[in-house]
Amino acid sequence: MSTHIRPTAEADWRQWRERRAAHVSAPHGPLALTGTHWLDALPDDGVIPGLPGVWRQEDGRIVHEADGAIAVLEAEGRPLILPGGRKVLAIVREGLPAVRVWDPESPARRAFSGIDAFPWNARWTVPGVFHPYDDGGRTVRVPNADGRERGLGLGGELSFTLDGQEHRLSVTVEEDGRLWAVLADATSGKTSFRFRFLYTPPPAADGSLTVDLNRAQLPPCAFADAFICPFPPPGNTLPFALEAGERAVVSQGLIG
Repeated sequence: MSTHIRPTAEADWRQWRERRAAHVSAPHGPLALTGTHWLDALPDDGVIPGLPGVWRQEDGRIVHEADGAIAVLEAEGRPLILPGGRKVLAIVREGLPAVRVWDPESPARRAFSGIDAFPWNARWTVPGVFHPYDDGGRTVRVPNADGRERGLGLGGELSFTLDGQEHRLSVTVEEDGRLWAVLADATSGKTSFRFRFLYTPPPAADGSLTVDLNRAQLPPCAFADAFICPFPPPGNTLPFALEAGERAVVSQGLIG
């Protein structure tokens, strides 16, 4: 009779690391993003360098015209696939439309060697509690990686205790119930990227959940400059060295 042996926490973490590397290095993964082009910044002729045809906005949609053919792109809708496997997707951020371009032949994807991470350690997996805001949520303005400031929606605070000290992070509640924190710590910009993301499972009815800091991960903008990741909101800088989770992108044997 066969028995099913549940992977150890460390083995599960290693599998997560493998899935992460496969995701970011996929043909249209984060490493393949080569540009985010805001339509309000395009020249009057509607030309985006390196892309065929012309682009314009009509009633909140993005219209692409090339060789007499017209394609309409809805925000976050079906992408446009160009010759060579490049993918173009329409996005809207705070009412401003843009097109994002992924190229499977991007230099970053071709140079990718892996994601450097701190060693797994059981001490970084602790119980936590989600405390939703009484008002149902709020929005704070934070700088983004592209130099603009945008709103970041927050649904409450995640508390956890480490080495006898309680810590709290402001978090966003994702559509699937997971919690998302944008955070920094004493390693940020030194031995790890300047900030990181942390996702947790959806909390139980009483707000309880497990916080696995071993799964702190690099934000998309660590893989491609064209992402516009939000920086940590006020209060989300941990007062200790979080020597856990992903640290940096490794390209051709170099950490970058």
